[in-house]
Amino acid sequence: MSDNLTAEHTVTKRPGENGVPDLQRDSDVRTDFYHRSNPDVRRFLDQTLEGIAPAELLWVRNNNGEGVQFSPGMRKGVVNLQRLNDLTDINRYLRRVNEQLPSASWHVICFESMGQRKDRIFNKFPKVIREPYYLLDFILKRVFPKFGPTRKLAHRITGGRNRVISLTEALGRLTCCGYSVVDYKEIGYLTYIVTRKTREPDVNGQPTYGALCRLRRIGLNGEMFTVYKLRTMYPYSEYLQDFVFKKNDLQEGGKLNRDFRVTSWGRWLRRFWIDELPMFYNWLRREMKIVGVRPLSQHYFDLYPEDLQKLRTRVKPGLVPPFYADMPQTFEEITESEKQYLYAYLKNPILTDIRYFFKAFFNIFFKGARSK
Repeated sequence: MSDNLTAEHTVTKRPGENGVPDLQRDSDVRTDFYHRSNPDVRRFLDQTLEGIAPAELLWVRNNNGEGVQFSPGMRKGVVNLQRLNDLTDINRYLRRVNEQLPSASWHVICFESMGQRKDRIFNKFPKVIREPYYLLDFILKRVFPKFGPTRKLAHRITGGRNRVISLTEALGRLTCCGYSVVDYKEIGYLTYIVTRKTREPDVNGQPTYGALCRLRRIGLNGEMFTVYKLRTMYPYSEYLQDFVFKKNDLQEGGKLNRDFRVTSWGRWLRRFWIDELPMFYNWLRREMKIVGVRPLSQHYFDLYPEDLQKLRTRVKPGLVPPFYADMPQTFEEITESEKQYLYAYLKNPILTDIRYFFKAFFNIFFKGARSK
């Protein structure tokens, strides 16, 4: 991008040819943005959208996607300066824009993250007010929308606007709705995300949003089944596995490195396996056994060598993985540990599970082995 680059104006929709709104009216939004925005924002967009002139993008301040009339060949993407927090139906907006955009077109959005919201509130109010205000704001706009009995009350009070959104949720919603995240940056009290349309929206998925997560995992004979766990990650985390893996790779123990999707209380729940207690329901349903390899998502499963993939599908996954018996560090050591367990189990199921169970028990209670 070149030229000078926050907009307070909406796009003026005047009829053009065939009744289609004249897209040139977005020039007011664009001009206002160039004159009033933070230089760091302009610099970020200049660098990320290198080679794209501002006039080649449709500049809007839109909260429902209805005003986005895109003419292929005329524009290369959309920049929406309406905060994602204020959209009454975020996914509906993202899908509507996706329908208008040709493949590989740009879509730039902005939003206020949870951390930025806390900073804004704490900087705005005196100390005696800011903490009670932040607590009430968190309960009304973060906790209430998660539960059925209070969801309608929260929406009635807030109108669905000024909602609290984590970085994970924003990135996850974009990925769910068919966009690939190119880059993002926190500037002041807003985070700007640059994406490109790479596919159609996922309309069949069921993003996790409540306290109880229902996650699709690969089980016996390669069949998918639903695993139940307590939430330890922000909503829409499941859509970002590939993104976080490409960005940070794996850490020791086989988990994703520097995984920002995990909440602070989620780390504590994981440390003492509290989040996995609902998985006993999977054991009662005979989808899992007590000792066995972890049930994997399709993304993780695809990282495994083909021979181990086939071996894994011959045995039910378990609640207590061989990881806690062998305590491997690298991904290669983890796969080797699982391979040794599976070969031993196929030869002698009962004795193998008893041996691994007590070895894992010893490491957990006497050597401090913990989940991350």
